[in-house]
Amino acid sequence: MIRSMTAFTRQSREAEWGVLSWELRSVNHRYLEATLRLPEELRALEMGARERITKRLKRGKVDGFLRFQPLEVVEGGLQLNRALIDSLLQANDTVEGLMDNPARTGPLDILRWPGVLQTPEADLSQLKKETLTLLELALDDLVEAREREGASMKAMIEQRCDAMAAEVVKVRAVMPDILTAQREKLVARVAELQVELESDRLAQEIAIITQKSDVAEELDRIEVHLEEVRRVLAQDEPVGRRLDFLMQELNREANTLGSKSIATESTSVAVEMKVLIEQMREQVQNIE
Repeated sequence: MIRSMTAFTRQSREAEWGVLSWELRSVNHRYLEATLRLPEELRALEMGARERITKRLKRGKVDGFLRFQPLEVVEGGLQLNRALIDSLLQANDTVEGLMDNPARTGPLDILRWPGVLQTPEADLSQLKKETLTLLELALDDLVEAREREGASMKAMIEQRCDAMAAEVVKVRAVMPDILTAQREKLVARVAELQVELESDRLAQEIAIITQKSDVAEELDRIEVHLEEVRRVLAQDEPVGRRLDFLMQELNREANTLGSKSIATESTSVAVEMKVLIEQMREQVQNIE
């Protein structure tokens, strides 16, 4: 299934230990790159969180924000890290002694310091388990969002493929007339210049010019590439890089088609194809 690399989700849960909230944002990126921000008391979960993200996503830049707001009153009361508080107070006295007019440090300033207020060990164990469970829910929602957007992108690319195929049919229909007109133009030019050429030599020159102007091979390759795009879009795996390569190949053939053009009809088709390819390329850049 085609997935976009752009998505956002926020999942929260409230329980007796407080409020947990995971926020995940993902944008397009060449590889998978995850940046996580976790509160100090849950920092040990970073490795497990990364493993879960890597298992579910293959490409994209992912920013994860975990917020934890403990309840003001928990069973057993608040627990203070007395050793840390003593160290902070001693450090505060030392700093105040070096200042002329130190601002007074209040109890709330000490309480705000990371690690001063501690979560009971039993609750912390449960909290870690709930954190990873909530992350799985957030990843479920993120993947669903990427798949929904991916489905829209797939439909858009398929529409552009159909439009390009129609342009190929259009060129094939007019090419015989274009080549005939080119031969007649050459014969008329030779007659106008009143140059005597052997019939074999003239036929040879006409054949060379016709061969240089013929775009049948380019049209065949475009059709093959379009069929490959459709096949890749049907795969149930990350295909963004493969599609990006196919866009480069389609663009190369469209450029050749334009350079070999000898009529306004084929030139306009080449231009239209390049527009369609660019529209697809913009979408492909955001596919996982």
